[in-house]
Amino acid sequence: MKSDFFKYQAQTSPHPFALEISHAKGSYIFDTTGKKYLDFVAGVSANSLGHNHPKVSKAIKNQLDKYTHVMVYGEFIQKPQVNLCKLLAKNSPSNLNAVYLTNSGTEATEGAIKLAKRVTMRSEIIAAKNSYHGNTMGAMSVSGVEKQNSAFRPLIPGTKFIRYNNEIDLNKITHNTAAVILETIQGGAGFIEPTNNFLQKVKQKCNEVCALLILDEIQTGIGRTGSFWGFQNYNVTPDIVITGKGLGGGMPIGAFIADTKMMSLLKKNPTLGHISTFAGHPVIAAAGEATITEILSSNLLSESLRKEKLIKKHLKHPIIKEIRGKGLMLAAIVETPELAQKIVFKCLEKGLILFFLLFESKALRITPPLTITDDEIVNGCKIICESIEEILNK
Repeated sequence: MKSDFFKYQAQTSPHPFALEISHAKGSYIFDTTGKKYLDFVAGVSANSLGHNHPKVSKAIKNQLDKYTHVMVYGEFIQKPQVNLCKLLAKNSPSNLNAVYLTNSGTEATEGAIKLAKRVTMRSEIIAAKNSYHGNTMGAMSVSGVEKQNSAFRPLIPGTKFIRYNNEIDLNKITHNTAAVILETIQGGAGFIEPTNNFLQKVKQKCNEVCALLILDEIQTGIGRTGSFWGFQNYNVTPDIVITGKGLGGGMPIGAFIADTKMMSLLKKNPTLGHISTFAGHPVIAAAGEATITEILSSNLLSESLRKEKLIKKHLKHPIIKEIRGKGLMLAAIVETPELAQKIVFKCLEKGLILFFLLFESKALRITPPLTITDDEIVNGCKIICESIEEILNK
């Protein structure tokens, strides 16, 4: 299987982990040798309720017995789609009341940018340096790391970049601007939180020039940062919100959400202004509904903040310079990229899964399932500290 993996499956990095997976349950992934790994990554923030959660699995199986794909998105009334859209709208600010489901967060980014241009009839997009919004050409065009983009140019023109948390740069937002797109917390850059009411000030500037604010909640949303939406931690409401990752409980999904008056513009001039065959797939929508219902009916939102404190209490070592982020979206910053890489692979040897961040090479990604237990947190932090000691004493 390992040979076939490298022979037939296109690779995304020079040195993949190449674990051969047998099964996964709760906070653990098991390989085909029987070794179990405590998962501190959760499929890169996607497995909100851990692996093989019984309520999510039940929803998937129940829908499989009824129907799977029946029609291109938005033409037939399909209960799982409607229920998921209603649930998202009911748990969002009043202006975010119409939901367009997609297959991924990247596709939601594309839809949000199209919607902003359609609403404002402008073409300029303002994005942040060191941002990441996905890997399609449109999403890359608003992602602000040239190292990631240079090999694929030319990208879509019309994007200008500002520095995150830099108020002086807000002067770049003008009457030519269709929208400003920002991550609520910058992910790939190292889990950078907004400071000094930065997001509120961006929103105010957008209002002054009649531009839209798009907030990318693909990683911060659906409870990971202690509230349903990450932006609720910073007292700001976007005009369009993008979501994905944790929305599906481990299934591939995304969505962009806006006011129904704006969203209705996508259905005329031109008709089918935004269309997708498999978006809102009923099986995946059922998984999304089960995931959100479980998060909202439990104490997982407040628990994310408490578990953040528990991680920070037990993850202490002189070479860990800081722990950034909020809730269960955390990054431990160490002294060098080489050390970060050694820690990740040493932890893997010892049965703990960590991962990297795209643009902050000194970071250790810590984004476990929201359902992770206190004992699992303490054990994982212990493995990290032990791994650091073994590396330093080698």
